[in-house]
Amino acid sequence: MNHLSMEQILASINQTEKFDEMRTIRDQVHGMIQEHLLFSHSLELHVQINQLHDALIKRTIHLAENLLDARGFGFPPVPYAFILFGSGGRSEQTLWSDQDNGFIYEDSEAYTAEELESYFSELIVCILGGLEVLGYPPCQGNVTASNPQWKKSYSAYSRMMFNWFEAPEWENVRYLLILADMRCIYGDASLVAGLKDELNAYVKNHPLILHALLSNTLHHKVSLGIFGQLITERYGEDAGGVDIKYGAYIPIVNGIRLLAIAAFVEASSTLERLTSLIAAKIVPEHSGEEWRKAFIIALKHRDLTPYQLEHGLYSTRGKLTADQLNRESRQELKFCLRAGIDIQKFVSKAVENQIERG
Repeated sequence: MNHLSMEQILASINQTEKFDEMRTIRDQVHGMIQEHLLFSHSLELHVQINQLHDALIKRTIHLAENLLDARGFGFPPVPYAFILFGSGGRSEQTLWSDQDNGFIYEDSEAYTAEELESYFSELIVCILGGLEVLGYPPCQGNVTASNPQWKKSYSAYSRMMFNWFEAPEWENVRYLLILADMRCIYGDASLVAGLKDELNAYVKNHPLILHALLSNTLHHKVSLGIFGQLITERYGEDAGGVDIKYGAYIPIVNGIRLLAIAAFVEASSTLERLTSLIAAKIVPEHSGEEWRKAFIIALKHRDLTPYQLEHGLYSTRGKLTADQLNRESRQELKFCLRAGIDIQKFVSKAVENQIERG
């Protein structure tokens, strides 16, 4: 994608002064990248897609701060971190990813809780509104900075996380795993780093929590039948297609994430986590390289899933169509899915062994 001059595209984004200017750039680049995807896919292309998202989101937040100042609210009273969760936190977004985000702000004695809440609520409305102008739909699971659960002071976030650890029910464990993928996209990264340090410290001192995390991690089954056949969608408009997101991509992501949590790996991207796990000899090099290939295949097919543009918002159901499942893609997916099964088996055994060791 060198002919697209990603550096110039990013520079153009950073010079915009309005959300709709960025939307124009996004639509143009979206079309160029999609055309490129029809002919070839590479990890470099996937990285560039995520560089594009990062630049759009950062500029949106910057413009939102300026808008609030122009309206008389001033600039942020205390440091804050705008966080990406999910594929954004892992730097693994497709062209049409939705909003998965949160917001942490520094505790302060100079301002009341009401003053901080008032300012940051206005800022978040402006940021999320800007992201919708750019075509990012809200998270269907309501994991968004406008949800009070994901918008808190640092101390409140810390208490919330500790409460989840102390009551490891299914939904609380799901929230903990969401936190494990968080990445600061804008603002004070030390707020996110501090929270991650607390998460790691709790796991280190309470290894039995890995049992609860394992159950949630293995929830999504790989889309491969007992006879090695692809499990396809049986009904609806995706009939005959394959669920790439939950049947191939998520099982690999979840397995490697739990290994990273258990090993206190700092990275949030799946490939960086895997590299660290191999370097620490937690994952054998041969297995790690197979898993890396499988994950890149999952990324490729996830980037190729069809998208919809509804009410100006980009979205996808995360499924390859029956027409896209040619012989080559079927072979690639079977390799990917077999690796996903291996990862789930490996993770289950590794966690049990770690808990036994205490």
